Amino acid sequence: MLDLAIIGGGPAGLTAGLYATRGGLNNVVMFEMGMPGGQITGSSEIENYPGQGEVMTGMELMQNWPEQCQKFGLKHEMNQITSVVKENDIFKLTAVDGKEYEAKTVLMATGSVPRRAGFEGEDKFFGQGISTCATCDGFFYKGKEVAVVGGGDTALEEAVYLAKLCSKVYLVHRRDTYRAAPSTIEHMKNTENIEEVTNVTVEEVFGDNTGVLGLKVKSKESGEIRDLPTPGVFVFVGRDVLNDPIKNEDGSFLCDVNEQGEVIVNLKMETSTPGLYAAGDIRIDAAKQVVCASGDGATAAVNIIEYIG
Repeated sequence: MLDLAIIGGGPAGLTAGLYATRGGLNNVVMFEMGMPGGQITGSSEIENYPGQGEVMTGMELMQNWPEQCQKFGLKHEMNQITSVVKENDIFKLTAVDGKEYEAKTVLMATGSVPRRAGFEGEDKFFGQGISTCATCDGFFYKGKEVAVVGGGDTALEEAVYLAKLCSKVYLVHRRDTYRAAPSTIEHMKNTENIEEVTNVTVEEVFGDNTGVLGLKVKSKESGEIRDLPTPGVFVFVGRDVLNDPIKNEDGSFLCDVNEQGEVIVNLKMETSTPGLYAAGDIRIDAAKQVVCASGDGATAAVNIIEYIG
């Protein structure tokens, strides 16, 4: 019987494992198929993590985390959990290889992944001019022109954020209306250096070995192709929440989630199901930052220790 099963090996899961084991819990297992570290290991430049003065890659930032977090007894099981159910007070976990586990508590730290828009060049230049995080990468385009692709609240909010750093922001959207809140739309329209490029499709993002040089958009009305000369393209077309393990066979969930499938938690990272916690990008209102996910993991672990008592 596990005291705690942690599903996911990113910053939230690793930190939860560190705090839980150092705090006295025994039999704490983190389930992660690959090497721990999470999505941040794919980032080419990080300069906003507290205490790290030098610019480094995501891989460099995370390289020492697994060893430290396993120092007090956290175990890493290279297995993928596909199902979590609760029977009485015990959680039963099933892995992709059919192996089964039992746990007193479970922490979901599987995160979410940015949804791809699907245009040509998106995969090729991802991380080399194409980004899904304005807070992470906006500074690199200070004083330059950038493009934001999307029409929801996140896209418009990030366009306004980038407008404070960049000389100009092209807001590229496939429709001529937005799915954002009226107040968000008004704020965007009152930002002078945002140019709306609407009712278009993104045909291609192009560049060379130095990275992105621009993107081509096609008018849905005239068919005219326009080149937007920008070294940075930020894509905000939604996220896919990695919540499959807590999804029941009938399509319902083990705990309460919002319309996007994000897990609803309180300030203790508790879900609506006692003993089930969520931390990092899988939860509602997550900031999508390493330091925030790590804080979530620590918060969850402290409260899990109290819950087990």
